[in-house]
Amino acid sequence: MKNLFRCALAALALVSASAFAGMTQPQVVQIDMDARSALGDMVTARTANNDVEFIGCGIRHIDDGAGGAFELGFCQAADADGEQITCFSQNPGLLDAIAAITDSSFITFGWDEMENCIRIGTSAQSFYLPKNIKGNN
Repeated sequence: MKNLFRCALAALALVSASAFAGMTQPQVVQIDMDARSALGDMVTARTANNDVEFIGCGIRHIDDGAGGAFELGFCQAADADGEQITCFSQNPGLLDAIAAITDSSFITFGWDEMENCIRIGTSAQSFYLPKNIKGNN
């Protein structure tokens, strides 16, 4: 009977541990106006304990009204202190980087003195998801 009890406790411990297994690496939004760079992950920004922090990028398809059209990309962020930046780009490579962003992405971007985006990086990794996410097992 003692062995059965010990086995049950061991199994319960393994199940509990596996429910919360996996590395997390939350990255709060950080903006460095001097270096003209911003970074953060979308999950951490969304679940922040404030109502100002965010980070993300998007693409707008715009009809110019004269029979032409163009795409305009942008990235924007605000940190917990309320520092905020938005940059814009029509660079096809940067638009591709924006299109690769997922809802669990880490995003980093940089801008020039005219607030043109000059660098956009993304990374979608399991460790940017919250630790307490439940699987469909």
